[in-house]
Amino acid sequence: MAEPHHLAVDRTACAGHGLCYATAPDLLESDDVGNPVVVSDPIPDTHLDAAHRAAAACPERALTLTSALPLSEESSS
Repeated sequence: MAEPHHLAVDRTACAGHGLCYATAPDLLESDDVGNPVVVSDPIPDTHLDAAHRAAAACPERALTLTSALPLSEESSS
C-alpha cells in the first residue's frame, strides 16, 4: 500500500498569488488574506495529479507535495 501524500504550505515563502488553489480547488482554498489552506489531507490518490500541478504552479515554490506527515502532525502523534 502506498504511503499517503500531503500538501505543505510554507507560509513565509507564500506571496498569495492564488495559483495553487485556482489549479486545485478540491485540495486548497484561500484563507481571509489570500493564503492557501489545505482542505483535503491526506491527498486522495485520484487527486495526486492536481496536487503536483498546484505545487508546480507556485512561483515561490511555497507548496510541497510529500509522502510524510507534516511536522506538526508528527510531533503530536
